[in-house]
Amino acid sequence: MTDRKKIKTALVSVFHKDGLNEILHELNACGVKFLSTGGTQDFIQSQGYECEAVEDLTGYPSILGGRVKTLHPKVFGGILSRRDNETDQQQTSQFEIPDIDLVIVDLYPFEETVASGASEADIIEKIDIGGISLIRAAAKNFNDVAIVASKSQYEPLLNMLRANGNAETTLADRRWLAKEAFAVSSNYDSHIFNYFDNDEHSAMRLTANERKQLRYGENPHQEGFYFGDFDAMFTQLHGKEISYNNLLDIDAAVSLIKDFDEPTFVIMKHNNACGLASRPTLVDAFNCALAGDPVSAFGGVHVTNREVDEATAQEMNKVFIEVCIAPSYTKEALETLKQKKNRIILEMKDFALPCLQARTTLNGMLVQARDTHVETPDELKQVTNCAATPQQIEDMLFANKIVKHSKSNAIVLAKGKMLLASGVGQTSRVDALRQAIDKARSFNQDLNGAVMASDAFFPFGDCVEIAHQAGITAVIQPGGSVRDNESIDYCNKNDVAMVMTGIRHFKH
Repeated sequence: MTDRKKIKTALVSVFHKDGLNEILHELNACGVKFLSTGGTQDFIQSQGYECEAVEDLTGYPSILGGRVKTLHPKVFGGILSRRDNETDQQQTSQFEIPDIDLVIVDLYPFEETVASGASEADIIEKIDIGGISLIRAAAKNFNDVAIVASKSQYEPLLNMLRANGNAETTLADRRWLAKEAFAVSSNYDSHIFNYFDNDEHSAMRLTANERKQLRYGENPHQEGFYFGDFDAMFTQLHGKEISYNNLLDIDAAVSLIKDFDEPTFVIMKHNNACGLASRPTLVDAFNCALAGDPVSAFGGVHVTNREVDEATAQEMNKVFIEVCIAPSYTKEALETLKQKKNRIILEMKDFALPCLQARTTLNGMLVQARDTHVETPDELKQVTNCAATPQQIEDMLFANKIVKHSKSNAIVLAKGKMLLASGVGQTSRVDALRQAIDKARSFNQDLNGAVMASDAFFPFGDCVEIAHQAGITAVIQPGGSVRDNESIDYCNKNDVAMVMTGIRHFKH
């Protein structure tokens, strides 16, 4: 017994008609009969094809303002009847229900209506009932019926029809179309649930239609995928295919750069900033960022919040850069950066990062609100006798932005709105500080007059003592330790300014 099924009758009811005519032409040439409603029926007939109205089949007009059109046994019976089931066939014959072998339908634009800011009444009317029911029915009966649930499947269906000939589909074709249809329906229902959930997070429903197969995951022996609309955030202007690790670094880079308003250049490596500086000109910002750690900059992700000009591009081109990201590039800058054929060049669009962050953990998921808090001068609590100068406050807020985006335990040392060094991902805060000091000294950075930022409180007074002995003169930290006084007392005795924010910035 062959698994091929010939399409004899097709029910077509869609909003998106672009590309539909080629399918209609292919089906009509094979003698397929069309059923439709409203505007789609008018379209089919305007192309010169005969089309029976669903109302004529059911004997009922569209009612309740269009809410009920296809919800009828003569429609759903024709879709759900099992062709090899004797009882089903007896009943469809008894009630004069014709078989429907192909359903082409799409759904009311619910997600787009919500995004437009429409009224709730308009949003509710965009909850599709007939369309979603047709999709589920046809997909369930994929043994006998083919389902096209969105315009993205127009081309695959057309290819199937042309490859098989005689308006036929194979079981593999129909099963694939059913899988795609359930992806459409589950995504649609998730958006409806999230609208009604209204950020109460009573359940988790995340969907993504765009899937990109990556070369591999974090390592070559791991399979990797990206689910998301990368093109909505970036335009790739040049370079090789983006990898799993590239995407992690790109995410970390854009999250960090969005906290800076003035011209700033960031160099990221393994999700941490190894170079960062803010300057009036971009070329100076890049050179200062690079000076912070020219070794780690090799093969890094470079991101800025300003247009890259030719002078900056010339300096950048001296370094091996894996990925560079900017809102725009001058023509000359782009030509310079494109000299390295594999260099990934991304143009960053204007976008907002998701409000929630999610990651798999054990047999479930952890979800949290994104850490969007950026401290301001008014939030700083002076806790030492020595008051911070305006320059120190500026540097402390600068350093605090960086430590917020660094892997815990994290310490950042900065001066003159330049990252001198950081200690990241350490099991103790003392180790993080010593790592930062050693790194700064290895690149001959002058720590005298620098500031220190910590992502969490100091459990003991040892960190401020070590920092002071290295030349640090001002400290910003959340505070909250039962032994805060040890750190405060040491600062008071040694004329070190300290401010507390009350906000911890752990990042694991």
